[in-house]
Amino acid sequence: MEYRCVTTSVTGFVQQIACCYLRHGFWWYVTGVIPDNKDPKSVDRKLIDRYGIDCTEWRRARNKQLGLANLHYLRHEHFFVLLASKGNHAFYTEESGQIRDIRRVPLRYKGYSISYRPGGRTRKGEKDPRWHAHVQIDQEKYRALKSWFEDIANRRNEQFLTEALSNIPWEPYAPVRRQKLHIVRAVNRQRKTSGKSQMSADMIRLKRSIVKPFDLA
Repeated sequence: MEYRCVTTSVTGFVQQIACCYLRHGFWWYVTGVIPDNKDPKSVDRKLIDRYGIDCTEWRRARNKQLGLANLHYLRHEHFFVLLASKGNHAFYTEESGQIRDIRRVPLRYKGYSISYRPGGRTRKGEKDPRWHAHVQIDQEKYRALKSWFEDIANRRNEQFLTEALSNIPWEPYAPVRRQKLHIVRAVNRQRKTSGKSQMSADMIRLKRSIVKPFDLA
């Protein structure tokens, strides 16, 4: 089967990294943007061939046994990322000046910030020591968004504010839900001082959309 690497949506791109690659140890990454005057498919093939990415699951398992790294390549539109697991590989030499560890430096794309970190809470509310993919609204975007809501908190009615927050495009991963809740609380602090009705947090979507990353909707 041909190696599939081109996602058809931002949602699929983020989902594939956060839910598939990170939990299998693909923590080191390099990103790039393909210039408009280059054919993205030719760049895909060049990088896949260069780093031996299109291989069988048996080969990947064998590489792991031998202490060799495995790689994945993923693209959305003209933005791509190479992700590698722990081990020896030419990737670490050829891309040495560009490689980032997603546990320390989040991957940022289209307003998302993707990282891998310990913590969070279990369903019982206890601290979870395990590592998890962490997907949130990029801090720069989040601060601007929160500031905008605080600015209009007393100048718009509750319905407008509710619809505006509902239309925020980021998928409701747990950190995104917390960020939205912080916005609701910030808005309500502003409105409380003016004696206005409080904004409800009930509109915050709890379940994210599950998509097929490589298929058209």
